[in-house]
Amino acid sequence: MLSSMDDYPLHQVSETIRHVGTSDRNFYDRYYFNLHGCSDELFMVMGMGQYPNLGVQDAFAVVRRGRKHQVVRGSRTLEDRMDTRVGPFRVEVVEGLRALRFLIEDNEHGVSADLRWEGAMPAFEEPRHYIRKYGRVLFDTMRFAQTGYWTGTLNIEGEEIQVTPDRFWGTRDRSWGIRPVGEAEPSGIRRDERQLEGMWNYAPMQFDEWSLLYIVQESNDGTRVMEEAVRIWHDASRGSEWLGRPDHEHHFEPGTRRVEHSVLSFPDAPGGGFEVQVTPLLECYVGIGTGYGFDPDWRHGMYQGDLVVQGLLLDVEKDREKLWGLCDNVARFETGQEVGFGLHEYGFFGPFDRYGLPGFLEGQS
Repeated sequence: MLSSMDDYPLHQVSETIRHVGTSDRNFYDRYYFNLHGCSDELFMVMGMGQYPNLGVQDAFAVVRRGRKHQVVRGSRTLEDRMDTRVGPFRVEVVEGLRALRFLIEDNEHGVSADLRWEGAMPAFEEPRHYIRKYGRVLFDTMRFAQTGYWTGTLNIEGEEIQVTPDRFWGTRDRSWGIRPVGEAEPSGIRRDERQLEGMWNYAPMQFDEWSLLYIVQESNDGTRVMEEAVRIWHDASRGSEWLGRPDHEHHFEPGTRRVEHSVLSFPDAPGGGFEVQVTPLLECYVGIGTGYGFDPDWRHGMYQGDLVVQGLLLDVEKDREKLWGLCDNVARFETGQEVGFGLHEYGFFGPFDRYGLPGFLEGQS
C-alpha cells in the first residue's frame, strides 16, 4: 500500500511506509500533549495515535475544569499514515521538533480548539523503555519529550478562551514502539500479571531558563525498570546535564493513593544536590475515557469502525469511583527561589510498601 509518505526518503525496512518493521500487533506511534494555565483553572490532555498492525488511528482530548472531566474522542481505520485526521481531530507538524498545530473542529461534544505548540527547549530523547515477561516483549518504546508554550483558541461548551504563551504552558512527548494496545488478548500464563506494577512517576517541569525531566518506574522491592533526571537549558548552546540518581518522597491524602505533596530530590547533581517541592494544582485521571487501557470499551488501537466520534462527561465528585489509575496533574515546582510549572504524573499499582499501600488498588479513592 503506497502512501504520500513513500515519496520521502524515510524508509527503514524493505516495505512501504504503511508497514512497520515488526508484525507485533502492539506496535504504535503516538503524540501526547498537555495544556495548562500555570494554575488550577483548567488542565487539558490531548493525543493521537496510529496502530499500523491493527489498522486503527485514534485521537482524544480530555479537559478537567471545575468538577467536570470532559472527553471528546475519535477512531477510524488507518490508511495513509501522513493523514492525521480523525473526525474533528488533526495534528500538523509545522516545524519538526519545534512547532506543531493541534486542531479539534467544532463538534457536538463541547470541546474544540485551534492551538499551536512551540517548544521552550530542544526535544530530548528519553531512555528506552524495555520490559520482557514470560519470553514476550511487553514494552519496547522510544520517546522524546519537550516543554513549551501554546497559542490559539480553546472553546469549551461555547466559551472561547484566548490561549497566549505568557500564561499557557505545557509538555508533550512523541513515543513509538511496542506496548499493550487494542483489544484484550487471552492472558494464558500472564493471567496473574498486570501491565503496570509498582510506581510510575513522571515529571517534566518548566522554569524560566531551563526544564527538568524526571522519570522513575520502581517495583515494590525497590528495583527500577527506568529512571532519568536531566536538566535541559532552553538556550540550546548551554546543552544539558545529568543530575544523577533521583529520589522521591510522596505524601498522600489519608486513606487514598492521591498525592497531596511530593519532594523530588537529586542528591548527586553536579554542583551540589537539591530538592524540588511539588504541589499538585489540578488532577486529571488521564486513563478514563481516553483509551489508555482503563476502559473495556475504548482502548488505544481498539477497532471501533470506519469512523466513530464520541463524548464522555463525568462529575469528579459524583463519579469519584470511576476515576482511578494513572493520574496527571498540572503542578507547581519550587526549588530555591525558582518556581516552575509542568506535569506531575503518577500511578501506584499493587502493593507499594515504602508508602504503606496494600493490595492492587486498595485506598485508591
